[in-house]
Amino acid sequence: MERNVETFIGCDAEFEEASIVLFGAPFDSTTSFRPGARFGSAAIRHESFGLETYSPYQDKDLADAAVFDSGDLELCFGSPEMALEAIEARAGEIFRAGKLPLLIGGEHLVTLGSVRAAVRHFPSLHIIHFDAHADLRHDYLGARLSHACVMRRCHELVGDGRIHQFCIRSGDREEFRFAKQHTEMHKFDFAGLPELVSRLRAEKAPVYLTVDLDCLDPSVFPGTGTPEAGGVSFMQLLEALRTAAEANVVAADINELAPMLDASGASTAAAAKVLRELILALN
Repeated sequence: MERNVETFIGCDAEFEEASIVLFGAPFDSTTSFRPGARFGSAAIRHESFGLETYSPYQDKDLADAAVFDSGDLELCFGSPEMALEAIEARAGEIFRAGKLPLLIGGEHLVTLGSVRAAVRHFPSLHIIHFDAHADLRHDYLGARLSHACVMRRCHELVGDGRIHQFCIRSGDREEFRFAKQHTEMHKFDFAGLPELVSRLRAEKAPVYLTVDLDCLDPSVFPGTGTPEAGGVSFMQLLEALRTAAEANVVAADINELAPMLDASGASTAAAAKVLRELILALN
């Protein structure tokens, strides 16, 4: 596996020595409102050079971390299943090397490919899900592979009680009814996250952390395909990332930055900083 030409800042370790491996999934062919998330991963890398490698939030530095950036996958935009197969294959390669895959989307459907690989290696996987949207539809306009259905497809892999959702503030009625029976949903914010992490740590449960950046309020993060008013603040998200990282996180992703939807560049800058903090929390 070769290092990408333009890496995320500070993520220039060799593959063999890295404990975390970044890879991008520039895919947004099932986006239901405003497209553009396929450009998110490249924009985050480029914007990262406006950051320092040092985090004053955690007193950690990417210069001390061993992170390899393998770049973006070349995905078939016309076939969600082919794209998911490529993502699953890359995540599986990283797992087999004994490293933590950290996926940069892309729309949220890309998570399913990485979760498929994670379940193969960790059958008792739990998923911690930060998002504005429930993503629990059985299908969206007849399509079962959609970013609006990604958590429903993940539920089919991991089963009841293993998906833990936070910040959810949007979805149709049937999604919320499904969540009451099959997932652990925390609406609007991160209430209950510390208790969940403590329980999962005690159980030694493997955890997949997926972060849809539209959990942030649009006043903080307008550059996303489906913005939803009433989200959390940047500082609330950083605290939640540090809390979630105390679990046995075996893989993670961030997704749903559409950089051209925020001409100011503030959303891309926020996404890059979230990724820096997530890497350092997991390292």
